[in-house]
Amino acid sequence: MDADVTHMAGTPGTHGDPDGETAEAEEPTGAAEPDDGVSADGRKADTDSGAAEDNDAVASTSDDVSDGASEDTNDTGAGASAGAGAPPPVRKSHWLRWTALGAAVVVLAAAGTSWWFYTKLDGNITSDTGAAAELQTYEKDRPKPVALDAENILLIGSDSRSGAGNGKYGRDDGGSSRSDTTILLHLAADRKSATAVSVPRDLMVDIPSCGKPDGGRSKAQFAQFNWAYEFGGTACTIRTVEKLTGVRIDHQMVIDFSGFKDMVNAVDGVEICLKEPVDDKEAHLKLPAGRQTLNGEQALGFVRARHGIGDGSDTQRMDRQQRFLGALFKKVQSNGVLLNPTRLYPVLDAATKSITTDPGLASLTDLYDLTGSMRDVPTDKVQFLTVPRQPYSADPNRDELVKSAAETLFKQLRDDKPVSVSPKSDSPDGDGSADPDGSADRTPDPTSSPDASSSPGSTSSASPSPAPSFTGTNAADGMCE
Repeated sequence: MDADVTHMAGTPGTHGDPDGETAEAEEPTGAAEPDDGVSADGRKADTDSGAAEDNDAVASTSDDVSDGASEDTNDTGAGASAGAGAPPPVRKSHWLRWTALGAAVVVLAAAGTSWWFYTKLDGNITSDTGAAAELQTYEKDRPKPVALDAENILLIGSDSRSGAGNGKYGRDDGGSSRSDTTILLHLAADRKSATAVSVPRDLMVDIPSCGKPDGGRSKAQFAQFNWAYEFGGTACTIRTVEKLTGVRIDHQMVIDFSGFKDMVNAVDGVEICLKEPVDDKEAHLKLPAGRQTLNGEQALGFVRARHGIGDGSDTQRMDRQQRFLGALFKKVQSNGVLLNPTRLYPVLDAATKSITTDPGLASLTDLYDLTGSMRDVPTDKVQFLTVPRQPYSADPNRDELVKSAAETLFKQLRDDKPVSVSPKSDSPDGDGSADPDGSADRTPDPTSSPDASSSPGSTSSASPSPAPSFTGTNAADGMCE
């Protein structure tokens, strides 16, 4: 009999009443009542093992209901009692667990992908530790930095024919190379301007004694500038530029032919406009007149060409390089590249694979910080010019500095002071300076005249004199302006 009563107590919808009456005979009193009934039956079933087993089943059934494992209840008093109280529990736990698991998988996958991209790009960069060691050896002879927050970066375009894809531009003579293009890039401390100064490869300069790749040393000599790279690589070129300008070089980047092509292709080409068609077999270049977009191969020929375009002079070639680099900078800085991950990644991949840097720039983080600091530089403040020079007196096929104008320019860079540029048509001559005598152009300011500043009771103060002006261009002009 006890077992039967206990069985009734364990049946959903009944109470464990000693008299054997079901809950249907009484008014339900609440959802908590079944718990009390189960406890009472548990005490009553202490003398009967079968009742204890049924009581375990009751507890198990109660747990299943509270966890949401049971979706239905019988049409009994317990069901009615549950309806009179709190609403039945909803099955949420499994859904929440699966949602959390899915989110975790997505986050981990994204983190893993990001890490893969980072390590791939970071691993692309080549560090020139040999140049760093050579420069450290001659640290005492190097210029001291003046404007600590400004940065001076030497950009070197190597004409090496070694390496994949470079052989078709000429014979590989054992890996030796010269600097086809060298640009001193000055980033102002406030990052509101950038000045890129080309150094002609035929400029006659003093080249110091440099360490050679075979372990020997070259002798100090007066020779054309691009020999420095052949004698002692990047370190020798840096020391030569520092000796020429007095500007401390903070970082360097070397890029070869293939790297340049990849950069142009990564931004889907650069637009140019030609007044006349071009046919230069040595540069592998044949272009029609008019507006057109150059791919990497065409762009390389365009910036290297010296025959079949213009007057064939190195001066025009450097001007063409500067204008093209300005257009490339403008394209990279545009929102279509920097804010579009699918277009930005190929640019970063091409850039990191194509450059060799000093250890201070040999990580993706360092390069990102550098490029990020230039992101907001206005394109009209990214200026290009060539060091003031004139035909070398001993050989008109070589160049020499116009010393007064060159020293003015170099001092502005050392002191992180602004310079301005104007197109060649606005300059009296084309030696890199806006003045006929080779000196920098300074327009007098009326408020700085002696009469205005020394008159009794005058409270006016002298305004800053205008920045020296040189022949050049800026990135805002593009190639079709």
